[in-house]
Order: sequence, then C-alpha cells, then structure tokens
Amino acid sequence: MKEIGHWINGKLVAGTSGRFADVFNPATGEVQARVALATKAELDAAVADAAEAQVKWGATNPQKRARVMMEFVRLINRDMDKLAEALSSEHGKTFPDAKGDVQRGLEVIEFCTGAPHLLKGEFTDSAGPGIDMYSLRQPLGVAAGITPFNFPAMIPLWKMGPALACGNAFILKPSERDPSVPLMLAALLQEAGLPDGVLQVINGDKESVDAIIDNDTIQAIGFVGSTPIAQYIYGRGCANGKRVQCFGGAKNHMIIMPDADLDQAADALIGAGYGAAGERCMAISVAVPVGKATADGLIERLVPRIEKLKVGPWTAGNDVDYGPLVTGAALERVKGLITSGVEQGATLVCDGRNFKLQGYETGFFVGPTLFDNVTRDMDIYKQEIFGPVLSTVRTDSYEEALAYAMDHEYGNGTAIFTRDGDTARDFANRVNIGMIGINVPIPVPLAYHTFGGWKKSGFGDLNQHGPDSFRFYTRTKTVTSRWPSGIKEGSAFNFRAME
Repeated sequence: MKEIGHWINGKLVAGTSGRFADVFNPATGEVQARVALATKAELDAAVADAAEAQVKWGATNPQKRARVMMEFVRLINRDMDKLAEALSSEHGKTFPDAKGDVQRGLEVIEFCTGAPHLLKGEFTDSAGPGIDMYSLRQPLGVAAGITPFNFPAMIPLWKMGPALACGNAFILKPSERDPSVPLMLAALLQEAGLPDGVLQVINGDKESVDAIIDNDTIQAIGFVGSTPIAQYIYGRGCANGKRVQCFGGAKNHMIIMPDADLDQAADALIGAGYGAAGERCMAISVAVPVGKATADGLIERLVPRIEKLKVGPWTAGNDVDYGPLVTGAALERVKGLITSGVEQGATLVCDGRNFKLQGYETGFFVGPTLFDNVTRDMDIYKQEIFGPVLSTVRTDSYEEALAYAMDHEYGNGTAIFTRDGDTARDFANRVNIGMIGINVPIPVPLAYHTFGGWKKSGFGDLNQHGPDSFRFYTRTKTVTSRWPSGIKEGSAFNFRAME
C-alpha cells in the first residue's frame, strides 16, 4: 500500500515514527494509502532546519521573493488538473469543485506577487531637527500553519503564500485525511525557486500540533478547523508568547425577505447549502424566511431542486453536483444529527440518510437533506453539521430573523436576499458577523480583501489573506535617525573620492 511521508529540506522523506493514519477513497470507503504521523522530534528537527534556511530567504529582497511566487502561479496553472485529481481522489469533492479549491488558493498567491509594495514601510522627513523617522516590515522568522481537510489546496496556499512572500520559513501541518496535494504544492514551490528548507510539510496528528504550539522557534501559528481546537491552539499558543490566528466553526444564516425573488433565493440555497457536500465553513446551513408565505413558497421551490441533485463520485465529472463525505466517521456523525433533528421535532422534508449509489454502496454518501420548522433548541440548529443538510427556521419579522443570526455563537458568514436597499444596508451595518452577502449566498471575499469570522468563528486580531496577512506575518520596526552636521568642505569631505 502507498505510504505518504513528509516534505523536508526540499525532498519527500519517509516518516520514522512507525505510526500511520489511513487515507480513504471516500467514494468506495476503501483505504487507498497510509500517511506517516510525525513525532515531536521529527517536527523539531524540521523547524531547526527551517530556521537555518530562513536567514538567507529573509535577506532576499522582496522582488526576488515575488518572482518565486510568480513562477509558482505559472506552475499551479500548468498542473491544475493533476492537483484537482489528487484532491478529488482523497477528499471526494467533484472535479470542478476541486479545481475551484485550487483556484481560490492560487488567487492568494497572485496577490502575494505584490509583496514589494505590501512590505513598504512609512517615512517621515524632519520629524525633528535633523531627525528622520521610518518603519520597516520584517519577517518573524519561522511560522506554522495547521490546515483542515475540507480545502486541502486553498487553505494551505492562504497560509504559506503570505508567510513565504514576507520572508519567513513555514511549517505546514496539513490534514492527515487528504495529505497529497500539500506535498505536491511543496514540490512546485521548489521548482519555482524556493530554497530547500524554507517550506517544510509535516504530516501528523495532535502530537505534531502540540509540538508546533510548544516549539520556541516558531513565532506564529495560523489554524483553520473546529472551534474547540481553535480555542485550544489560540489559548496555548498565546500563553507560549506566539502570534496566533485561529478560525473555527460556522453556522451561516441566509435571511429571505418577503420581497426577495424566491426562485433566485432557492437556486442560491441549493448551491450554498449542498455544494461540496456541505463540508465548508461558508456553507449556508440555515434558511430564515420571513413570513409564512415566504417560507411556504421557498420550501415549494427547494424540494424539486433537491430531488434533481445528482450525488456521485468525482470520476463522473460534470454529471454530479456533489460527492461523498471525507470519512466514515463524518458520515455517521451527519446521519446522527439528522436523526436527532427528527427526534427533537423538526419536520424532515427530504431525508438523505438512506442514500445508496449502485456500485458505491460502501462509499461515504449522504443524500441532500432538508428540514423545516427548526427551532433554536435543536442540535441541528446549534451545531455545525458539515454535511448536505439545510435547516429552515420560520420567522414573522425582519427583526426576528436578524436576531437568529446575531444570537448564534458562530459569526463566520451570513446573507440576506431582498430587493430593498434600506433593509440590506441596515442588515450589513447591524449584524455581528464577519462576512456579509447581499443577494450573494457565499460571501467569500476575494484575495485582496480579508477573510475572517467573528464571535466563536475567529480568534485573533488579524484575518486571513489580503493586507492583514502581510501584517500578521511581519513585525514593524520603527527607526528614528539623526545624522549630526559634519564637515562638508575641504579635504575631509572629498566628493570625488566617494564616486
């Protein structure tokens, strides 16, 4: 069976721990590979090598680092299909969705080619008598990223791109569930001209995570995953004196006003609720129609659209709308939450628990599921399901609908569908959530803006990508300079000798 190791000092190496995790084919449920799980000693050795390599990389001028990013962009585009195929085979998402995963990460690398501009400091002439003042943005040294299974290309690129462009070395600990793409990206970066050791990819589990948190050389950590783990890494990392940004769970609401185009809203919910099998932190998992007529009309439109959704393996190409969940454990968890929704009194309109696909009976598939009459006290409302399950919460007014989004503990993204500009403006201004969509169901900002949630969806002062990422991966040094007046004439100051 194929064994997957680590990327250390510019080459693939086998693990030495003797511990492995299974990598599944989600469409069949079969184990297709084993990935090595690093020890603390392996992680610490990789960090030490990265710190040594960073000295020269950090001293490389930003324009040359940007040229590496430019070549990296070219190579990702060249190998787009290979990356997407590897991603689909381990994660299970459809091939077009996998290409989108790579593309959204690529856009951040494109942004990073602007590093020379983004790293410029500030200058004040004559801040005092003969005194100038200026600031420098300098790399931290060694930074680390701990990334999730659901975007095995995009989020590693979001983390490593800005960190490397700023002159840091970077330790990437990707998800052990789909580890191949991060290793492929590391090889492409080496081909693009990144010096050996500047990027290390260490596969592992909690032992590796704890080693990252406790390693004194690592100055900053970026994490994306569940909220309990985000809180754990943030708290322990900050206690160890590190700069930390952690992004956790989500429960994204979409409010549908009575004046909304219900067909447009239903189409948006199908893509936002069921795309990528619901395994994304920006999925819309709660529809909040305002008024009985709006709710009835929305359900009436959703059901036939749901019944037309095609679920299948990524090898079916464009003929499927979404694929399986990533593991059997994820499958059982989603089914369990659907069952809890029924037991707690929600109306199960479409039930995906018994979905079976001929030839793929052992795959991790869940059919599209729709609940109506969901209430605040139900587990399917409180928890992030991370599956193709859409809950409908009925409300009588805009204020009641707004309160649902504002009162939930998560604050990653939200949306409103309306034709009324005043309502939309009020919603955008008042709602306490980090990313807002107005007639846009998945409001993921482009690479030159910043991505981040509020409340228990985000921990730390700075967000991912955009200018915030360059602030996160650098320190500002301010210099106050004065040159006392000297001899400007005579033999002691010979202009010709300076030429």
